[in-house]
Amino acid sequence: MTVDAVIFDWGGTLTPWHPIEWGDQWRAYAHAYDPHHDEAIVAALTDAEAEAWRLAREEHKATSFDAIVGAAGLVPSGPAHERGVAAYQAYWDPHTYTDPDVVPLFTALRERGVAVGVLSNTVWPRDYHELVFRRDAVLDLIDGAVYTSEIAWTKPHREAFLAAMRAVGVRSPERCVFVGDRLFDDIHGAREVGMRAVHVPHSVIPDVQRGHVDGEPHAVVQRLADLLPLVDRWRG
Repeated sequence: MTVDAVIFDWGGTLTPWHPIEWGDQWRAYAHAYDPHHDEAIVAALTDAEAEAWRLAREEHKATSFDAIVGAAGLVPSGPAHERGVAAYQAYWDPHTYTDPDVVPLFTALRERGVAVGVLSNTVWPRDYHELVFRRDAVLDLIDGAVYTSEIAWTKPHREAFLAAMRAVGVRSPERCVFVGDRLFDDIHGAREVGMRAVHVPHSVIPDVQRGHVDGEPHAVVQRLADLLPLVDRWRG
């Protein structure tokens, strides 16, 4: 079976894994929102995000950045929120740079007629992801992208993978390759829907973020550049 599309996870796959202190992102947001916000607000935001990711991991239900802010008791609109979002994004900026292998890999795949897709478990809106991809000269190389902040489900739910297939215009999962760093969300989920699954084993996944099963990849690559000869072989 040939390969019509390669779909990639984002965090830890297209951008290298960076460990962070989760409270710091919300501290930046909260203090920009209102300089008088204390650690109780930071804790409320952190707890709201932790609950969102618990639901994603255990029930595969998606949520959004604004929903997390609202769950913490703040208003996700208006000038204060806009200041908070700007500070939050500034905090994340050094952690979002795209792996240098991505542009030549995506270019080579598209030259072969293979569609390039992205499927990310994320609470961030599409426009923020596209801002990152545009900054790194990647956006125009992506044929379709699904961000779970816009849909009902997260990986490994099959509907998330099917949405990504629709985004790149491919109907058969057997003709898709999925590339990711997480054995549960990415590898197990892709295999369950019938895709080939390739693991990039560079991320340190905390135990609390791991699912109940580790998927078995069809292949493992140590860097994204190693994916191209693998796809060429599968394409025959």
